[in-house]
Amino acid sequence: MSSYRPAQKWLHWLSALLILGLFAVGVWMRTLGYYDSWYQTAPHWHKQFGMLLLSIMVIRIVWKFIAKSPAPLENHKAWEVKSAHLTHYVLYLGVFLIIASGYLIATADNRGIEILGWFTVPPLFTAFDGQEDIAGDIHEWGAYILMGFVALHVAGALKHHFIDKDTTLKRML
Repeated sequence: MSSYRPAQKWLHWLSALLILGLFAVGVWMRTLGYYDSWYQTAPHWHKQFGMLLLSIMVIRIVWKFIAKSPAPLENHKAWEVKSAHLTHYVLYLGVFLIIASGYLIATADNRGIEILGWFTVPPLFTAFDGQEDIAGDIHEWGAYILMGFVALHVAGALKHHFIDKDTTLKRML
């Protein structure tokens, strides 16, 4: 197999769009004042799309066990393959860490997260002292670190496309 399957491509790009969008909205939400009309609305939608991202990421993990990914290209050096695997691992870990910390922020008042009025994701345990602040710090710093690894991921893809002139990027397009 020389290219990723269509489902893998869709899941990848939908995840990328959600991750970048959630990051941008998260940064923007930090600028909102208490009396801003988006002060309550933006976090509501941020949580909804965060839960959507969680669903997509779970599907991606399951898909990794079901469908094979294409093998690295022959021109890839061993260090490139290892660093790509490490970067992917950190990206997945980072996304789940940010989602988990976001969940802890949202449930710090011992209320669940209502999803589009259809159902509620309940708090899994009684909140601990300082939960919202601790989880908030993890959420914020985790998001910035994740964006650094996203930039590294993009830089690697662009390096392969423009410098190495191989099909690494084209396999995901």
